[in-house]
Amino acid sequence: MKLNWFKSGVIYQIYPRSFNDTNKDGIGDLKGITAKLDYLKSLNIDIIWISPIFQSPNKDNGYDVSDYCAIMPEFGTMSDFDELLEEAHKRSLKIVLDLVPNHTSDQHEWFQKAKLSKDNPYRDYYIWKKPNDNGNSPNNWPSFFSGPAWTLDENTGEYYLHLFTKYQPDLNWENPEVRESIYKVMRFWLDKGIDGFRMDVVTLLSKEFKDVKPGTGFRKIIEDYYANGPKIHEYLHEMNEKVMRHYDAFSMGEGVGVNQDNAHLYVAEDRRELDMIYHFDILENNIVDGKYDKITNFDLLNVKRIFRNWEKVIEKGGWIANALGNHDFARIVSRFGNDGPYREESAKMLITLMATQNGTLNIYQGDEIGMTNINLKSIDDVNDIQSINFYNENLETKKFSKEEALLMINNEGRDNARTPMQWNTNANAGFSEVKPWLQVNPNYKNINVENQENDENSILNYYRKILSLKREYDIFSYGKIIELERDNDQIFAYRKIDTEEEILVFLSFSENEILIEYEFNKEKDYNMLINNYKFVTKTIDKLTLQPYQAVIYKVE
Repeated sequence: MKLNWFKSGVIYQIYPRSFNDTNKDGIGDLKGITAKLDYLKSLNIDIIWISPIFQSPNKDNGYDVSDYCAIMPEFGTMSDFDELLEEAHKRSLKIVLDLVPNHTSDQHEWFQKAKLSKDNPYRDYYIWKKPNDNGNSPNNWPSFFSGPAWTLDENTGEYYLHLFTKYQPDLNWENPEVRESIYKVMRFWLDKGIDGFRMDVVTLLSKEFKDVKPGTGFRKIIEDYYANGPKIHEYLHEMNEKVMRHYDAFSMGEGVGVNQDNAHLYVAEDRRELDMIYHFDILENNIVDGKYDKITNFDLLNVKRIFRNWEKVIEKGGWIANALGNHDFARIVSRFGNDGPYREESAKMLITLMATQNGTLNIYQGDEIGMTNINLKSIDDVNDIQSINFYNENLETKKFSKEEALLMINNEGRDNARTPMQWNTNANAGFSEVKPWLQVNPNYKNINVENQENDENSILNYYRKILSLKREYDIFSYGKIIELERDNDQIFAYRKIDTEEEILVFLSFSENEILIEYEFNKEKDYNMLINNYKFVTKTIDKLTLQPYQAVIYKVE
């Protein structure tokens, strides 16, 4: 398999609202990203994915687009974007934008016209259904953000579909005019010179309106009812043929509802649909039915199984993106590591895991300094609409106490990942000179970029080192994986080999020292590439790992 620039490159996701504020309004902006390009370059990343910057009323922080070809004023102007793109390219950094093709804002001109009457030319841009025989919603679909997925438009007496909030009506991809309108948007940005799209919930574009069986968990609803619709591959192939194949750019599809058995249908090279799928099995490895439904303890054996299963996609000629964290999940060191006494060690161990898995590595802003979850004291402090909807719905159902609901929000809520970037010890963590749109994590005085810049043993400099190694050795991104300690629920260990290179990876997920017996080949040399401790205890055929230790050997 050819490792082109977007397969071997490292993607750094920016949530612009929380990254860097330069115009003193408490909200991050495009000029703030431009000002930090040298910092981003120093991380040894290759591609910057920017979460939505298009015009939006911000009911869902930009994922409700009211104009796809305009910049949200609070982020800046189109000339600010042009400057960002130019300055990024000067530094050999690629820019990927977040495209939202499944739905728009209810404030979009298309929807405003669609609501006027049943015979308006834009009516068929969205999905409308008459009430059922009982005068209620057309079917029993629930939305991603609590409540029904249908809202009645009083003016026309019909319901419109919104898989997310009622402010985000779903587009009707059955309508060729809708598809061409989205393709026109894509060409607008690609002609400007951007390097690709991350495509939000792109697997949901094709709809089949089957009633959900009672008792079905929400993850199964997504997989069995919302994703992988009957025409999804037809639409994506058309998108590739009409748009993407004409540019040196790539498409990364958010793969909600996709699994390792059908993902290759989206990304196998000979199908000419998407270039890679951003799957959720790792991100949701401890979520059974839904984020606020049933969550289990972290299970390393399950994580190993997930990575093993997703290798099938690459074996079938496809490509995947790997991520432990993003703007929709809690902080990785709080979820999968130890955000207490072993925060630094576990943060380094987790990036070692992800940097050595096959696929394109995605890292999220702030993880490179080990940012943690925030402890919100009251529901009044919560900004995330998903968390607020869950809390309000729970007030009616009383499934959990108020205290339990807030605890769940603090453990898994999206605000955890959206607190402002922690740059230094100045007021507001150096993110802004005024009060930010979302409160700063109080631990910013200890956890920030400035503190870690000149500490050679910091999480930040560990990220730089391992991403430099990833750039140097293709084996980090692609190769045959041979698992060791397969049934060990505290150690993840594996060999990676290809025709020219071999590495050996040992990762501890334990708070205790653990002894591993591994038969090192006495006829080979083992050159240690990286170690998140200052020492490693190794005898002839035994290796003692410290709590959350990570070690990589290059086998010569």
